[in-house]
Amino acid sequence: MICRNISSCYAQRDRNFFLSLLSKATSLSHLTQTHAQIILNGYQNDLATVTKLTHKFSDLKAIRHSRDLFLSIPKPDLFLFNVLIRGFASNASPLSSLSLYTHLRKNTSLNPDKFTYAFAISAASGFKDEKYGLLLHAHSIIDGLGSNLYVGSIIVDFYFKFSRVELAQKVFDGMPEKDTVLWNTMISGLVRNCYYADSMRIFRDMVMGGTAFDSTTLATELPALAELQELKAGMGIHCLALKVGFHSDVHVLTGLVSLYSKCRELETARLLFGHITQPDLICYNAMIAGYTCNNETVSSVSIFRELLASGEKVNSSTIVGLIPVSSPFGHLQLTGSLQTFCVKSGIVSHPSVSTAFVTVYCRLNEIELARQLFDESSEKTLASWNAMIAGYTQNGLTETAISLFREMMSEFSPNPVTVTSILSACAQLGAISLGKWVHGLIKSKNLESNIYVLTALVDMYAKCGSIVEARKLFDLMTEKNVVTWNAMISAYGLHGDGHEALKLFTEMLHSGIQPSGVTFLSVLYACSHAGLVREGEEIFHYMVHNHGFEPLAEHYACMVDILGRAGKLEKALEFIKEMLVEPGPAVWGALLGACMIHKETELARVASERLFELDPENTGYYVLLSNIYSADRNFPKAASVRQVVKNRNLAKTPGCTLVEIDETPHVFTCGDQSHPRATEIYRMLDKLTGKMMEAGFQTETVTVLHDVEEEEKELMVKVHSEKLAIAFALIETAPGTEIRIFKNLRVCLDCHNATKFISKITERVIIVRDANRFHHFKDGVCSCGDYW
Repeated sequence: MICRNISSCYAQRDRNFFLSLLSKATSLSHLTQTHAQIILNGYQNDLATVTKLTHKFSDLKAIRHSRDLFLSIPKPDLFLFNVLIRGFASNASPLSSLSLYTHLRKNTSLNPDKFTYAFAISAASGFKDEKYGLLLHAHSIIDGLGSNLYVGSIIVDFYFKFSRVELAQKVFDGMPEKDTVLWNTMISGLVRNCYYADSMRIFRDMVMGGTAFDSTTLATELPALAELQELKAGMGIHCLALKVGFHSDVHVLTGLVSLYSKCRELETARLLFGHITQPDLICYNAMIAGYTCNNETVSSVSIFRELLASGEKVNSSTIVGLIPVSSPFGHLQLTGSLQTFCVKSGIVSHPSVSTAFVTVYCRLNEIELARQLFDESSEKTLASWNAMIAGYTQNGLTETAISLFREMMSEFSPNPVTVTSILSACAQLGAISLGKWVHGLIKSKNLESNIYVLTALVDMYAKCGSIVEARKLFDLMTEKNVVTWNAMISAYGLHGDGHEALKLFTEMLHSGIQPSGVTFLSVLYACSHAGLVREGEEIFHYMVHNHGFEPLAEHYACMVDILGRAGKLEKALEFIKEMLVEPGPAVWGALLGACMIHKETELARVASERLFELDPENTGYYVLLSNIYSADRNFPKAASVRQVVKNRNLAKTPGCTLVEIDETPHVFTCGDQSHPRATEIYRMLDKLTGKMMEAGFQTETVTVLHDVEEEEKELMVKVHSEKLAIAFALIETAPGTEIRIFKNLRVCLDCHNATKFISKITERVIIVRDANRFHHFKDGVCSCGDYW
């Protein structure tokens, strides 16, 4: 009956009637019935009607109907080709889209226009490989459409999707004219690829150059300023929005809510949110995320409940904003509850949600839960791989992080976030060869312009012992932020070059970069390891009185370390008593370490008593106190401290040393017999010991367990892991080759002395990184000057 009525209604209608009807169609059934009437009325070969019908089928995700319609036309025109190329692209069929484009070029006399290229290049974004887009870009240039504004904007966007920022910039710079859309595409692409400072530069150029900007421009740039916490620049955009009348635009207001929230101006964010007359879900999401990032979890959950009560259906962004990613500690139960909610509502499978949960669980050291979520993710994005790799790196599971990175490379091309995480893993592990390989990867992927990547490279080279290479990279950087300066200053501190660290700190101040708490910590650390007491005191005074910076526990601990290492133990104790905050384990630990250096048993007892109260599970403090008593030859006291450790079932971290030979890491433990070449290693060690004894070396056994014979004590220190690693390196490397080893604990006095002798006997440079710093041994002398 219905069909008969429609049929009589459609009888003998003209083309315009069907075109109007197609425009109003909202369902596939309505469209197929209309198609039937089009055929009955003889318009099945009418290009305009078929093109409109093809377009509508495509929009309703019935792409097979679109294709069949296209094939029914004996001589399709360019417009119809473009409609179907676009249809395949928007229906996740990029291969079909490009196949049709190829057919157009090879088998017809039609010439692609700007729409053809725009739709085909959009389709090329659907591949994992960028080669199709590169080829289409080349075709557009040959056809004279490469500089077309519409095509240019699509090409720029395409390159950003593959993180080819330098190519996007090149296309942008080469455009003879630029409109608002192109500028917006450029800003948006830079923000998506975390090139926040560059997006600020482009935005500034756009405004200063007189190009008309719109509300989209402002809304696109605000997230970059929020990430950089550029409050002043954000307030500038706020003023600009008020001036040109965009202040009531919901997208701009939402961006401002996020900006003020991330810049810790929560009251302003709340006020702006209140100005939105009818906040949509995106606005609510911004406010929820704002509360969360300011650790106002109660308010965040409250507004989330308000949203649910209103009947609004939350989305993945709501949950991501609610998950306490930035400050997860103390929120394990909330995270678990949110995960349960997401499982019930089906949102947990969304890539951004699972990635946020992975990040939180990693930060809470729930690494197994994080990995389970990661493995169960049906769709693993680059962001999810990055989160899991970063999680392993942050939890010290560097080898697993590197293994996962290699696995990821078969599916995704790394972006700046991936690279910085893996460089951090290389730095922790001291894997210089892998670090150099990643450096090569950075060059091949053209990521060298990214300030975060270059800063991570500087840090990696420094922590792998190549301070010269780190400084070369640092000097070549055209742009440096506070993190970059901190990395290089910290590097000099790590390598014991306090004077160079101070010099660099002065340069930083002259460059106009404001120091952060990390900067002052890095400088104080450098002073500590170089014995620069006066300079350290001046820096601390300058930090408090000139910069008004309130010292953290780490700054106080550094000052205690500076005074204590220099033998000013009473002054260090006075400093602790005058602290404005309650001294914690870091402060008392620094004093205990100084007592070990200067064999001050009475003060060591005071410090250790406080440490045993504050951090009773830390075995290191017991070991240190026991060693202090042993050094003072108070063996009964040393034994009683060790007995406490046994009674409380506290495990001492076993010492191990890594040495890399031909890109292969070899790890040794004390007395290790497991290495395939153990016999040769011990033979080399015996040979070295003989030559060292001839040169005047005496074994340092004072801190070894007292209840064994002296000869056995000598044997125990002789087979420490660093000695085994050095012996193996001497066997495996050519004469004159630099040796680098990495120890997880502080190098002991005997191994330090032995390494000095070995460097002289073998005429080798030996670089040792222990838990505290680097030691560069050459010609029987260590760079630390025996001050460590």
